[in-house]
Order: sequence, then structure tokens, then C-alpha cells
Amino acid sequence: MSEKMKAAVIVCVIMAGCAAVVHMMRKKAERTTYKADKIEPIAVRQKGVYEKYIKRIFDIVCGMGAVACFSPLYLIIMIFVKIRLGSPVLFTQDRPGIIGEDGKETIFKMYKFRSMTDERDENGELLPDEMRLTGFGKWIRETSLDELGEAFNIINGTMSVIGPRPQLVRDLTFMTKEQRMRHTAKPGLSGLAQVNGRNSIKWEEKINLDLCYIQNISFLGDVKIIFETVKKALIRHEGITEENMATSEDLGDYLLRTEQVDQDEYIRRQALAEIMIAEKRRGVSQ
Repeated sequence: MSEKMKAAVIVCVIMAGCAAVVHMMRKKAERTTYKADKIEPIAVRQKGVYEKYIKRIFDIVCGMGAVACFSPLYLIIMIFVKIRLGSPVLFTQDRPGIIGEDGKETIFKMYKFRSMTDERDENGELLPDEMRLTGFGKWIRETSLDELGEAFNIINGTMSVIGPRPQLVRDLTFMTKEQRMRHTAKPGLSGLAQVNGRNSIKWEEKINLDLCYIQNISFLGDVKIIFETVKKALIRHEGITEENMATSEDLGDYLLRTEQVDQDEYIRRQALAEIMIAEKRRGVSQ
């Protein structure tokens, strides 16, 4: 067998292996993804050729490439998280995903490297974030190393490399129909809002940047955001937290604090989020 034929066989084997991994991870993701049925549907946005056919291929290449190239870094992070924070090493959280043809969001499990302890009070309730966020946890957040776990979401198809950042389910319930249009694009590891202020800008600005992104999705635009993300995360070390806060402020808390919703409306929408999460868990376990 010639050298060219050997190389071709190796490439085919690698591609077949990657395809098998992507398929298995996709099937697993489907079993833990649930429809947000309690939310009111919105109009579905028309997508361009790049977003419909090319972006997913780009995501798979980037996701698989990141895991392969940074596998030693993944191992190091896993060891340090295990030693400093304990198990589990990966932290999972329900997040609203892309809107389907029915106009309703999906709820999927997002993976991140753990950055907090699970310390609880005498009643078994988790302590406040600022008490559970250790120096090590703060460091991996500031360097965005905790976000590397989302490469698995990119591979299984629940996230994209670039797109609106997936917010909390309880944030979803406070968004208007216009703001929820951000969910007509697959959520991303990074996005336009992340390279234009991240959590140092107001909620309205973040959402407006997301809406601007979905109107101008392109390959060159995504590549530009990737380079800007690397520059900000690795060179400038821009963190995730807001000033004087251990973690970013929820949309509902922001709206309540700025008196854009009253206490009754705040409680009602928070309860809706809890119902959607509970229904997801029941649906997945069936």
C-alpha cells in the first residue's frame, strides 16, 4: 500500500471515529433535552445557508479539535477541580436552548467545570454563591477555563461555538417575545455580547447585542468573534462576574431591583421557571 493510500485510510478512520462520537453524544443529548411547553410560542426566524448547513460542520470541527488539542489541559483542570472542590468535576445546569419549529425553547444540560463548593447550611440549603466561590474557583472563572466543558455541548449539538450565551431558565421567563428571538439561534460558547462588555453591560444591552447577532450571522462574523474572545479571555483576563457580585445578576433580580417588575410578577415568573425545570426532569426520567 502506498503512503498516500495509508494516509487516506487513516483520515477515513479518524473521520469515521469522529462521526461515531458525535452521533453517540447527540443521542445522549436528545435523552436529556426537553421542550419548554409552558412558555408561549413566538414566530420562527428564517435562517441563511451558512446557519442552516455550514455552521454545524464548523462547530463539530472546532469542538472536536478543541478537545483533541487541549486534552492535557482538560486533564489538568479535572485533577485540580477534584482536589480543590471535590466531585463531580463537571457541573451541569439546565439552560434554554434553540427554539424549534413550534416556536418554543428547548431546555438542555450545559456542562461546565465546577467552580464552587457544595457547602450547605444547617438546613441543607446551599450557602450563597460568594461563600462557595473559592479563590481557585474565581481564578478558573476569570480565565474562562470553566467554560471548556461546553465543548461537549458543541459536539452534541446543543450549543454552537458562537451564538447568544445560554441564560438561566428563570431568565427566560422574564424575557419579552422580542427578546426571546435571541433563542432562534443556537446558544454559543461566546457571542457578540461577550466581546462587547460581557457582564459589565446592562441586561438590555446584552440582549440587544444578541438580537443584532441573529440578524447578521455569517462565517466571517463568527471567526471575528472567536478571535476577540481569545484576546479578551486569555490576554486581558476579563472575568464573568459583575462588580461586587460573585456571579452575574439574574434578569429577574435586575428587573425587580430596577422596579421594572413588581414583587408579585417576580414571584409568578420564578414559579413558572421552577415548573418548567421540574417538568423537564420528569420527562427525562420517564
